[in-house]
Amino acid sequence: MARRALLVVDGYNVIYGTARYQGLIDEHAGAGALADVAHLSRDPYGHDPFGRAREALVADVAAYAQGTYDAVIVYDGAGNLSDERPNFSQAGVRVIFSQTGESADTVIERLVTRARHENRDVLLVTSDNTIRFTVGGVPVTSISSQLLAIDMDVVEQDVTTAREERSHGRMTIEDRLSPEQREKLWKMMGR
Repeated sequence: MARRALLVVDGYNVIYGTARYQGLIDEHAGAGALADVAHLSRDPYGHDPFGRAREALVADVAAYAQGTYDAVIVYDGAGNLSDERPNFSQAGVRVIFSQTGESADTVIERLVTRARHENRDVLLVTSDNTIRFTVGGVPVTSISSQLLAIDMDVVEQDVTTAREERSHGRMTIEDRLSPEQREKLWKMMGR
């Protein structure tokens, strides 16, 4: 059985580069200003300004990858609240934080190189042209952070439309019967 293609997402590039996720960064983070992030990383209460944005990205990547890709989101570990930020899997998506002194780009390059050695297709999501050109080429396809966000907006709209259509559907047994069946039922009931 052939392995699924690998989906690699440059996490903070997507979060900073798209309104869909940037709007979820805590307002105290100054919409991503690095000085504010550095200040918050020393917050004694453990406030994480990126928590909601990362959770939304994981959910979207899981929906996008479902059944087609093995998904990985890579974040720069530098400047995070904890030097020991754990790598984990959530909703079928692996989440990797680069180690201290290592960039997310280095982790992405390693993942893509490994996939190439395995003759595995890769879809890379980043708007960082340097990493796109560094790891690009067969079997790597790159899409921008904005395109992923647009795709997720379309998926979200499709889900909303399907829910609305389903909620307006026939809800009673009587409504589900054909006129002929309904007439027979009424006769049996003495109506």
